[in-house]
Amino acid sequence: MMLSKSARGIVGKVTVFCVSLLPAINLAMGIVNNTLGANPVESLTHQTGEWGLRFLLITLLITPLRRWFGWNYWMRFRRMLGLYSFFYVLLHFLTYLVFDHFFNIAAIIDDIIKRPYITVGFVGFLLLIPLAITSLSVLRRRLGKSWITLHRLVYVCALAGVVHFWWLVKADVLEPFIYALTLAVLLFARMYFWYQKRR
Repeated sequence: MMLSKSARGIVGKVTVFCVSLLPAINLAMGIVNNTLGANPVESLTHQTGEWGLRFLLITLLITPLRRWFGWNYWMRFRRMLGLYSFFYVLLHFLTYLVFDHFFNIAAIIDDIIKRPYITVGFVGFLLLIPLAITSLSVLRRRLGKSWITLHRLVYVCALAGVVHFWWLVKADVLEPFIYALTLAVLLFARMYFWYQKRR
């Protein structure tokens, strides 16, 4: 029996929601089963941060896919994927706050001031907070056109995430380079769309 369009939309959203939650479930199982390696806190911090960056780039990829290939179907998942990005970045920060520094606010502030990669990462995290809050439909309607301007900060957040990762690894930059290249393509696509609109 064929599903209706609304039913297919619900099935699609439930599927994307569950699949997006799998990395968090996998990490939780790793904690329970003690399979996160010799330094579980470091592993947890790294993986939550990387998943946050991945979801952020996937969210930014949806509009170019729609504009270039007509894949309109994926637009309905953009907000959910963006919120999942914030979810994993929040887990990344909470891991750093709770397990790495044990709520030592003075040490965290000292880290933010003295370590550039933490400074950049923290700024990116702060900028994600209003984006996550204003993803609610009621706030989007109230903000009107200002919502679009505000949510352009997502590119700044993505750039901060890439720089944070790059400065963190220092030597082995292959992985952050792939993320940086992906972001560069997405930024180029954004500039191209803007140029086409101006024309």
